[in-house]
Amino acid sequence: MDQHPDDAQEQPDTPGDQPDGSADSGSQGARARRILTDIAPRAWEHPADKAALQALRRVPVFDEVLKKLFGFFGERPVRLAFQANAVRVSANQFPRIHRLYEDVLETLDAEEAYPLYMSQTPIVNAGAYGMDEPFIILNSGTVALLDDDQLSYIMGHELGHIMSDHVLYRTMTFLLLQLASMGFPIVGLAARAVLVGLLEWSRKAELSCDRAGLLAVQDPEVVMRTMLKMAGGGTDEETSLQEFITQAEEYRAGGDVADQVFKILNLIGATHPFWVLRVSELRGWIESGDYDRVLRGEYARRGEPDPAYQDDLREAADAYAEGARDFLDTVTGAARRMGEQFMGGFGKR
Repeated sequence: MDQHPDDAQEQPDTPGDQPDGSADSGSQGARARRILTDIAPRAWEHPADKAALQALRRVPVFDEVLKKLFGFFGERPVRLAFQANAVRVSANQFPRIHRLYEDVLETLDAEEAYPLYMSQTPIVNAGAYGMDEPFIILNSGTVALLDDDQLSYIMGHELGHIMSDHVLYRTMTFLLLQLASMGFPIVGLAARAVLVGLLEWSRKAELSCDRAGLLAVQDPEVVMRTMLKMAGGGTDEETSLQEFITQAEEYRAGGDVADQVFKILNLIGATHPFWVLRVSELRGWIESGDYDRVLRGEYARRGEPDPAYQDDLREAADAYAEGARDFLDTVTGAARRMGEQFMGGFGKR
């Protein structure tokens, strides 16, 4: 991949900036960011996201179910249903949020300013939805919990979903979950099979957009502190990011065989992976050097040919193989510890 140093333009420095472009933890919006001109979504997309979507599209009834669902609802009713109880953000409506969102759009060089809405609800969440006309919903509970930099990460994450063309499948997932919860007849066995696949893909898509959110704010600490707050609430003063990172690593590596099974069962039916796993995944991307390479201007650009299909498959297969090896090592180690404890019990008799 060629480097284009002129394309990753740095916004003017402001007070509080550090030499590496980051900012002190107390400075909000005071960070010089690289504008990632013409960045292509594949620059941040997780290989497991691509693999899960490819697998989903091979489900024989996938297209049929989605076409029926799309035809049943249509673009306009879905958009109105989401936006009916929300306020569109603009220069005059929530101007602070509007300024933050404009910065995010500029940093990720979005092709258009997709509508952003504020919804009054204490639930801490946000989402990107739509079919042909994507938009973002930001919950008021999220705004109350997070500071400006952390909100920028959330909006960058949701913008990543739009730029990666996730929104159609995310909207279909939401609709199928709602229909399934009501026992609606359209959700038969075929649709349930599609829903299981959509949920698996949805969890992997979150890993991609965590990276997009990081590129929007360009400060790993901001992102991981946001994840800490999304997991447990609280303020920066009463929480420890380092302890949360340690907890994430312990969760990823620890536990016996039963724990590993429960970790998998706990995700069944979930649209998002656990926050502790997301912290670990994001740290892995940073430590690989890929994040720094993007900030240096070494990233795929819109309009450039996509990598060969086989290359994508190989990269995804490598990611899954690595994950399988980690899981097998963990289970093997846990089983060995259980055996040692069991035999040790006999030795004490």
